[in-house]
Order: sequence, then C-alpha cells, then structure tokens
Amino acid sequence: MIVRTLEEITDTERDVKTEHWRSKRIVLAGDGVGFSLHETVLEAGSINDFWYAHHIEAVWVIEGEGELYDKDNDVTYQLRPGSVYVLSGNEHHQLRPRTEMRTVCVFNPPVTGGEVHDENGVYPLIVLPTPEEEAS
Repeated sequence: MIVRTLEEITDTERDVKTEHWRSKRIVLAGDGVGFSLHETVLEAGSINDFWYAHHIEAVWVIEGEGELYDKDNDVTYQLRPGSVYVLSGNEHHQLRPRTEMRTVCVFNPPVTGGEVHDENGVYPLIVLPTPEEEAS
C-alpha cells in the first residue's frame, strides 16, 4: 500500500517546477503500480506545447478554465472543472489556461519523475525493471 500527501512531496525531487507549470509526481514508475499520477498546476495566460509520443495521458481539470488545442486535428476544446481529456492517440496538443488551472494527470506507461520535455514537448520513454526482473 502507498499513502502520500502533496505536502510531503512538496519541494522534493517529486516536485517539478518549470516557467509555466508545476507538477507534483505523487505516484511514479518506481512505485511499481503500472501508472504515474501527478497534480499539475498551470499558470494563467501561459501557452504550453506538449506531445507525449510514448505515453497515454488522462487529465482531469479540478480548478480553473482554459483551452486544449488538438494540433493534429485543428480542434479546440474548452476546459473547466470536471473536464477530462485523454490523449489516446499521442496527439500534439497545446494547453492555454485562462486562469490558473489545477489538474490531476495519469500516465501510462508511468513516468520515472526524471523526464524532461524535449524541444518537441516529448518525454523520453524510460522503462524501469519490474521488481521481479530486478530479483532475477
């Protein structure tokens, strides 16, 4: 069983801060559960380009409002509390928060926490060995 609070991971290596967003990585690949779970807060008025070429991401908007632009299909979606989107096709996308936006994100495969977006907004695929693989 894993029990964590946001407070205990604040300002640790699980708390990743960039110019326009902050992501607290609550569950990571090293926890061995097959997904990662993050709270991400995006700055109002920012434009954030992402492309998870190696991951499926599901996002639930908890607070704030903004837009999700699907760059692959030239479609814009309005986001508000209760909105959920799933990048099931590895879509290039852009998040444009009008107000500060707090989200809960799930990644599969899980991220390790050490990934950094490259110039295309992509996280590299880092696969950790399973506990069974490490034991053998």
